Amino acid sequence: MTADGAAGRPPVWDGYCADPFVFRDGDRYVMYGTTPEPLDGRAFQTLHSTDLVTWTPADGALEPVPGAAPGTEYWAPEVVAADGTYWMYYSAGPGDAGHHLRVATAIDPAGPFHDLGIDLTPELPFAIDPSPFRDDDGSWWLYFATDFLYGDRPGTVVAVAPLTAMTALGEHRIVLTATADWQRYQANRPMYGANYDWHTLEGPHVVRHDNRYWMFYSGGDWHSEGYGVAVAVAERPAGPWTPQWEGPTFLSTAASGLIGPGHNSAFVDHDGSCIVAFHSWNAERTIRRPHLAATSWTPDGPALLT
Repeated sequence: MTADGAAGRPPVWDGYCADPFVFRDGDRYVMYGTTPEPLDGRAFQTLHSTDLVTWTPADGALEPVPGAAPGTEYWAPEVVAADGTYWMYYSAGPGDAGHHLRVATAIDPAGPFHDLGIDLTPELPFAIDPSPFRDDDGSWWLYFATDFLYGDRPGTVVAVAPLTAMTALGEHRIVLTATADWQRYQANRPMYGANYDWHTLEGPHVVRHDNRYWMFYSGGDWHSEGYGVAVAVAERPAGPWTPQWEGPTFLSTAASGLIGPGHNSAFVDHDGSCIVAFHSWNAERTIRRPHLAATSWTPDGPALLT
């Protein structure tokens, strides 16, 4: 693909594919994304490509959770390979409340994936956007977003827990909380029996580069032009994590000309380049479509190529 960054870049597909994640499998790429409706009874749009330019839609990726309540929604899948199996991490729940993290497996990255019947976060009232990360020492970690009602800016925050097995989490810890006005989701939002000036951090995704750990994360109201992506850095997977800049300086509406760009993931293409996948709204704000953009690495972290 050409390395022309986010500004002016059209979506790689015109259909609905939010929270995009790309898995490289040999000479092919599989993209997964959130959709508002099932596809032939399955959750998550899948798109296939061999060149990162032309993407062909395929079947939905995930068979519904057995016994799931009517109206269950499935959000933000990410896929990794381990132990000869493909593992999909995602959240499921009713609407904007009650989502929990789950895991499914498949024998092929294109699916179908089958839920293993495990709630990874039974102790939490809300958890979304799981992002698995394997460190160079072989340890696995799961980053995700959850709600936290304390501090100056209560709302949705970023947490991490060790994956003690591919189907089990250790104790989680909160690693990033809101610090700025651009991360406000809604003023006076009714939540948990009270009203809050609610802030949101979500969509964490971690890569390792030059012996440091870099986290992309989105913030703000995903419906709006204020939504965007920032970057934090750490010396170890568990943190402490420090935001690199003030504001959504990695990806924003103002810099890209796209409406509400965010919830990105990253992968390495066949040429060894770091590519980010993210979504933005169409002009009518009815569809969140997937984009790809190449990045470079600076002393201060990743930057979109222009």
